[in-house]
Amino acid sequence: MKVAPSILGADFLHLEKDINMVSSAADWAHLDIMDGTFVPNISFGFPVVEHIGRICTVPMDAHLMVVHPERWFETLQKLGCSYVSFHLEAAGCKTGKYIKAIHKLGMKAGVAIDPDVPVEKLYKYIGKADFFLIMSVFAGFGGQKFIYEAVDRIIALREQIKKKGASTLIEVDGGVNTQNAVALKDAGADVLVAGSAVFKAEDPAAYIKELQSI
Repeated sequence: MKVAPSILGADFLHLEKDINMVSSAADWAHLDIMDGTFVPNISFGFPVVEHIGRICTVPMDAHLMVVHPERWFETLQKLGCSYVSFHLEAAGCKTGKYIKAIHKLGMKAGVAIDPDVPVEKLYKYIGKADFFLIMSVFAGFGGQKFIYEAVDRIIALREQIKKKGASTLIEVDGGVNTQNAVALKDAGADVLVAGSAVFKAEDPAAYIKELQSI
């Protein structure tokens, strides 16, 4: 399993220490970018991403929870992000266009959905998107309780990916921890995003290794 700690859960008074830990132990660094409109919260903006990018040595995975994701693709590319996901709810019929725009910039494109969006809406983008981000909580807040219906959604999506012979990754975000990681792996998840569980652990690096070994 790949593990992408959500930097939203890090200690922002000692961010350098936490980014160095993620760089040494994790596979990706997950960046939750919120605009206060698509979701009610605001997380952090591009100056923070720029500073993270200066010291982060694992791929940066930007999750755009914003109304106009297309405005920020080029900025994220310049800041060194390797993976960018945006919400189907924000993109609508422009989803295919946005995937192509991300690819044109040399990044991997992901499409995210909240728990109340039918997973079937992602099927048409299998083979086009590089990964899908299944939210197992509602986007916009850290520390929420894991919604177990996400497991069934991942199973259904993985079956469709296999049926179409695609290599699309499935990333899952929200309430992920060592208690539900086995179920997520068995369902077909490839990448686990974990924020609170990692950064509140007594030994965050060891916790990441435990998730990776599941």
